[in-house]
Amino acid sequence: MKPAYILFAAILLSACSESDDETTPDIGMDSIAIPSEIYIYDKPKKLTQPKIKPEVARFKAIEWTDLMPKDDLDALLSPPTYITDVEDGSLEDEISSQLLNTSAKTDDRYQQALVSKRIMTEMNGQEIRLPGFVVPLEYDDKQLITQFFLVPYFGACIHVPPPPPNQIVFVKYSKGLKQDTLYDPIWIAGELKTSLVENEMATAAYSMEMQHFDIYIEPY
Repeated sequence: MKPAYILFAAILLSACSESDDETTPDIGMDSIAIPSEIYIYDKPKKLTQPKIKPEVARFKAIEWTDLMPKDDLDALLSPPTYITDVEDGSLEDEISSQLLNTSAKTDDRYQQALVSKRIMTEMNGQEIRLPGFVVPLEYDDKQLITQFFLVPYFGACIHVPPPPPNQIVFVKYSKGLKQDTLYDPIWIAGELKTSLVENEMATAAYSMEMQHFDIYIEPY
C-alpha cells in the first residue's frame, strides 16, 4: 500500500470525534481500499479478488488517488498545525473536527481540499474498476441496493465524515446489490462519468452505471 494514501485516509478519519457503535468493528485509521491491498482491524491483510471474468478484464483498475488533482492530494498530506498539534479528545481536537467539516470559503488550501469537487477530466468516459466500501442510498422492493456511494474507507458518511466529493463515486445498479455486511469491500466496474451528484448524506463528483462487481476475498 502506498504510505502517502494511508496518511491521507488517516487525516480524513481524524475528523470524527464520535466513537463507533459497539456492534461496528473498529477497523482503525488505515482502513482504505486500493486495488492490491486493504487494511482491516489495524492488521494488514493481503487480499485478492476472484478470478477476473473475461467480460470484466477490459476495465482498467485504478486507485482513488487517480480521481484527485495532485495539488488537492498534496494539501491533504500536509495538514496545518491546528490539525496536527492537538491532543486527542481535547477541546482543540473538537474544534479541529468541526473545522474539517466546514464548507465555508477560505484561503486555507487544506480546507479547500477537504471539500474539493475538482475532478480529473480525462477520467470521463473511461471503463474502470475501483475497490471501495458501499454506503447504501436506495433499495428496491426486495431490499437490494440499487443506488449507493462508493467510498475509499469504511464508515465514511455514516460513522465518520464523508471524503472530499472527488473521492466519492455515485453508483447505480438496476439489478440490485445484496450485501450482508457493509464493512466488506467490493470491486465495481463500469464507465466512469465526471458528473456531480448531491445528496443529503454527501456529494459525489463522479458517477457510474455499474456493470459488474466482485467482492474482496482473503487468500487461502
